Amino acid sequence: MRFPSYCAAALLLSLANTIAGAGDAERGARLFGQCMACHSIEPGEHLTGPSLAHVFNRKAGSADGFQRYSDALMRAVVTWNEVTLDAWLANPERFLPGNGMTFPGLKQSAHRRDVIEYLKAVSEGKAPPAERGRGGMMMRSTKVDLKKAPPAGRVTSIGYCGDTYTVRTADGKTNKVWEFNLRFKTDSSSDGPLQGAPVVMGAGMRGDRASIIFAAPDEISRFIKQACP
Repeated sequence: MRFPSYCAAALLLSLANTIAGAGDAERGARLFGQCMACHSIEPGEHLTGPSLAHVFNRKAGSADGFQRYSDALMRAVVTWNEVTLDAWLANPERFLPGNGMTFPGLKQSAHRRDVIEYLKAVSEGKAPPAERGRGGMMMRSTKVDLKKAPPAGRVTSIGYCGDTYTVRTADGKTNKVWEFNLRFKTDSSSDGPLQGAPVVMGAGMRGDRASIIFAAPDEISRFIKQACP
């Protein structure tokens, strides 16, 4: 669904008249910690959402290298600035119906101004360090270099039988995992595993779930072997 241009103009005019005062970048950095589950401020580092390294004065849906934009964002005639970011952060779905950002919005205008000031500082290379959000779904695990995984994390073989995966690691241990609790992922970034050397990482609150990360998708099926007693 395309956002009607006349509605957008009216909304932005209204917002321009209501946004008052500049935010505080340091407070914004603390608030932005909640966003780090999905967004990085490092150039070119895309997570669930695009990098926000140079978001200010950038056209919506145009971050280099990000391939997961919704059609709504790709079609939007929007440039990110104080006014448009305020509208987006207040309620992404209302501002741009049909976008894929699962975020209910920041309801307090002062909080939005602080985050906007922080993002402006990020774009200018003057940002204070952000603190990661604490607890729950907002927490993003610190990204590690999977090429340096210890023996307990380096997968040497994966067998499959019935509803069970048997995962062997370089420390000589074998773990049996219910198929529903094992995820297969890829990481093609510079921090991803070496080709042919997948890494297993725990992903469950009770230690009963795990993810195995490969360097490329075509490795997954080639690595798993049917192995029944």
